[in-house]
Amino acid sequence: MSRWLYRALLCCVFPLIFLYLLKRSKRQPTYRQHWRERLGFYASTPDSRPLIWLHAVSVGETRAAAPLIAALKIAYPQHRFLISCMTPTGRATAQELFADFAEIVYLPYDYPSAVGRFLAHFQPSFGVLMETEIWPNLIHACADHKMPLFLANARLSEKSLKGYLKIRSLIKPAVARLAGVLAQSEMDAARLKQLGSSNTHIVGNIKFDNLPDESAIAHGLSWRCNFGPRNVLLFASSRDGEEALLLDALATWPESLLLILVPRHPQRFEEVATLLEQRGLQVLKRSSWDEDPVANHVQVLLGDSMGEMTRYYAASDLAIIGGSILLFGSQNLIEACALGTPVLLGPSTYNFSQAATEAIASHAAWQGNDIHAIIKQAMHLFAHFDERKTMGLAGKTFASAHRGATQKLLSYLPPTIEKPKY
Repeated sequence: MSRWLYRALLCCVFPLIFLYLLKRSKRQPTYRQHWRERLGFYASTPDSRPLIWLHAVSVGETRAAAPLIAALKIAYPQHRFLISCMTPTGRATAQELFADFAEIVYLPYDYPSAVGRFLAHFQPSFGVLMETEIWPNLIHACADHKMPLFLANARLSEKSLKGYLKIRSLIKPAVARLAGVLAQSEMDAARLKQLGSSNTHIVGNIKFDNLPDESAIAHGLSWRCNFGPRNVLLFASSRDGEEALLLDALATWPESLLLILVPRHPQRFEEVATLLEQRGLQVLKRSSWDEDPVANHVQVLLGDSMGEMTRYYAASDLAIIGGSILLFGSQNLIEACALGTPVLLGPSTYNFSQAATEAIASHAAWQGNDIHAIIKQAMHLFAHFDERKTMGLAGKTFASAHRGATQKLLSYLPPTIEKPKY
């Protein structure tokens, strides 16, 4: 696909953007907000101070960026900061973490005019795209303005590579114009080079540098005391269809089990609550729990809250990582390891391929072929405290050994900055 055909297709689908946003807003009303920003119109007053821009598509990428943003603040003390996102949950997370010093906006869709307005309004000195954000018109516009743009904490699964190679004539020229690609692993670097990346470096995964919040850990441990002597199993960041499989595997519910179920997306909280009700389970919602001791008849604590995953991990004896049961590629297992919570994985881990492989090899995680094998292993570990303890300690060691990617990444960013011409 040529760049011109890409632009033509964007013009054709322009009316569908608003239909898409309206459809999403039925389940998540915040999709109705800030539409002008998605077209490159911003209300903020221009500021003459130099600006560093970082783009993180949603919640996971935004939280992963925290150690990098902290390091950038130290390295560039005279600069303003702009954080752009694509989803309302990503924006809310950025507001929670960075609003005291950064402006938070939506990145416009990849229309040349919208991208041009974005760059003209904010005039960044350089930009950082987190993980796998390849927007051809945006990359070309930055390069045309001689504004360095980096792909940081870069990763690319085999599945994504195959998809991009189908439109290589569009993607390769764009990737080649990035100022640098700072990859998580050798495999990621090799795949990105197939897409045209030239200035590629392996720095590791900065998600390991996100140190656990000690106050959140203490809070989670206080929850654990209120759960009593039961075994506590966390299903962290579950995806659509995975909850039903888990409940099927737990058809005979162990009396000693308390399940903490935390769906990945907040718009699914009520859907999952309905599923649990239909299964006849005794459910306590986090949103209505006052943190008093949990009654013995409660079988499921539904984690219908945002920003509390550290507490959930600290309050649990074992964690099944969502997105790994069905073909979603897994959610982040690194935080659980860092907290010393033994990790159970399903077969699908392509989003965290290297981290999962190394965690399993380090005995910090265990992988099963399906949910039934995972539940069987969970029951085994509940019965063998020493094995759980060994896994937890291995997780902490594994996470600690992989820290340091942020400083490596920072070393490839510009030491001094000349403001681009806009």
